[in-house]
Amino acid sequence: MKKALLNFFKRIEPNKEKRPFMHTLFDGFFTFAFTPNHTTKDGVHIRDGMDLKRTMVHVVIALQLCYIFGTYNIGHQHFVAIGEYTGLMEGFHLKLVHGLIKVLPIFIVTHVVGLGIEFYYAYKKGHGIEEGFLVSGALIPLIMPPDIPLWILAISVAFAVWIGKEAFGGTGMNILNVALLARVFVFFAYPTTISGDEVWISEIEKIGVGEYASANYSWAHGLFDKLFGWFGWAQYGSGGQAVIDGYTGATPLALAAKEGWGAVTETYTTNQMLWGTIPGSIGETSKPFILVGAAFLIATGIASWRIMLSMLLGAIGTAWLLNMWGATPFMDVPWIYQFYMGSFFFAMAFMATDPVTAASTNRGKWIYGALIGAVGMIVRVLNPAYPEGWMLAILFMNVFAPLIDHYVLEGNIKRRMKRAKAKAAA
Repeated sequence: MKKALLNFFKRIEPNKEKRPFMHTLFDGFFTFAFTPNHTTKDGVHIRDGMDLKRTMVHVVIALQLCYIFGTYNIGHQHFVAIGEYTGLMEGFHLKLVHGLIKVLPIFIVTHVVGLGIEFYYAYKKGHGIEEGFLVSGALIPLIMPPDIPLWILAISVAFAVWIGKEAFGGTGMNILNVALLARVFVFFAYPTTISGDEVWISEIEKIGVGEYASANYSWAHGLFDKLFGWFGWAQYGSGGQAVIDGYTGATPLALAAKEGWGAVTETYTTNQMLWGTIPGSIGETSKPFILVGAAFLIATGIASWRIMLSMLLGAIGTAWLLNMWGATPFMDVPWIYQFYMGSFFFAMAFMATDPVTAASTNRGKWIYGALIGAVGMIVRVLNPAYPEGWMLAILFMNVFAPLIDHYVLEGNIKRRMKRAKAKAAA
């Protein structure tokens, strides 16, 4: 059966010379659907069925819990803001569908733009579709706010793929993490869409001090209202209601930066911050689900545990030193609670461990991860404009990763030469 299916696809394969674009599309699907058939069972050069596409798919699988929870949390935060269905499981269907209505367009635009550029370059270069955007396309929606304007998202994805990857030669040649490059483009080019209090909650806008209003629901909500009506379930209605007085959409990091840990605990419990039922980027809030993904990547050998552990140790050491300094309310936040807030674990598991842009040597990975942890914590606590630091720290260390590997290799060569000379002299 497998052989017959393989033969069928081989028969319908477009001619590479006569129909190069169609052949590029076919090759992308074929290599995604079938594992490589160039394998060996013994010998010096071993080939197996784990090619780059399947390696990337493992990362996408590890992100699925973040997608599921993030989608639901979009709806949950929206309804908490307007004072309806404030319990976590109340209005389950409304929250889940609202989250899907927000996530799906972001996911589709990201992949249409990113894969469109990938397909074009593969066609122009006459080679197969590169696999790198499988992971970048899965990561970008998770690090964006739920109400990111789609046209801004499209520009940021195009910038990241064109300037961050294709300009350097494509997959495996880029020096900067593509997903983070898309986010940093939005941060610097359109800062109001990715900073502030209201951007982290969908369909909410600030109308005054401590006052918010929700927008009218979309036509998609209306379609689902008809479906919900058939089953006698609660419906969205028209929306557009005023938000309860005094509600704040501020993230724990924003509160800590302004007033310290006490202000954070007045608004959110530690359990809320741990499990991620707080405002934030779509997929970065739930620490347990992120750590499950991290454990999966370590168990399958996809991501480096050295980078993760060293980044954690670097962040702990820096946070502890800042606690000793204690010059600002943010510095006084107990070091352990720095990990309850923000996107540290997401950055550690899925961004810092990018094998293309991270250090490659084992010793280099320890140095690389520790410096990200230290620099990121410094930027988070001491930067008055933006209370988070992992995006900038990882991109900064991406640039220095080749230099770190260079000096590690030079050191190894010198030690081996020294041992060889000592042995020869003996």
